[in-house]
Amino acid sequence: MLPPEFADLEPFAADWCLGSERERYAKRLGSTMRDMQAFYDAITARAEEAIAFCDKFPLDDLPEDVLSLMHLLYSMIMVSFPVECWKQPRVPDSGATTLDCDVEPVP
Repeated sequence: MLPPEFADLEPFAADWCLGSERERYAKRLGSTMRDMQAFYDAITARAEEAIAFCDKFPLDDLPEDVLSLMHLLYSMIMVSFPVECWKQPRVPDSGATTLDCDVEPVP
């Protein structure tokens, strides 16, 4: 799913290369902290390199594997607060609130 330069991240691709914020948020809520931590540690180690790689391509014409890499980076952002700050998938003290995204960045 990913460019060959990022083959080490392939074990996370099937679970975390998600095309919408709704899917990424649901994945976060359904994941354990152990799973999110493992994903976060792997992707953050390569994040700057991945961003620089994605920047080589026009946003309106990304190859499929590069788009998957970008989706992986979006998922990294989705799990960053739970991993770095909250130590839990949900926003602390938020009860049964939900988050609905009406407009998403493209790609």
